[in-house]
Amino acid sequence: MSEQAASIETPTADPLRSAADAMALALQAAKDGAADAQERVSQMVPAIGGFVSRLTYTTCYAVSYGVVFPTLLVARAVPKENAVVNGIKDGARAARDAITTRQAETGTSDHPHIIVPGEEPVG
Repeated sequence: MSEQAASIETPTADPLRSAADAMALALQAAKDGAADAQERVSQMVPAIGGFVSRLTYTTCYAVSYGVVFPTLLVARAVPKENAVVNGIKDGARAARDAITTRQAETGTSDHPHIIVPGEEPVG
């Protein structure tokens, strides 16, 4: 029986070794996973950049066509000499005069002269 007792190894070293092996495998898997994730991200960055670029272009195009075009269409459809246009011109002159008066009172001239369409520029 002494030979059988001597041939049986103590199980204390075996669980520690298997735990260390498991930790090493887990670490290697984490490194491989991080490398794979980094590779996938580097492949996706150009696609994401292209998507953002296309989204920006489409948004700006839609705004310019959907807002500016109808506004200019309406502005061109309104006759030049009528009460609405004359009222807008008079309001612009009044606003310009108010700014000029305020600048004269405070002594500043940060704002340039505002030119109303159809009016001669002040020289």
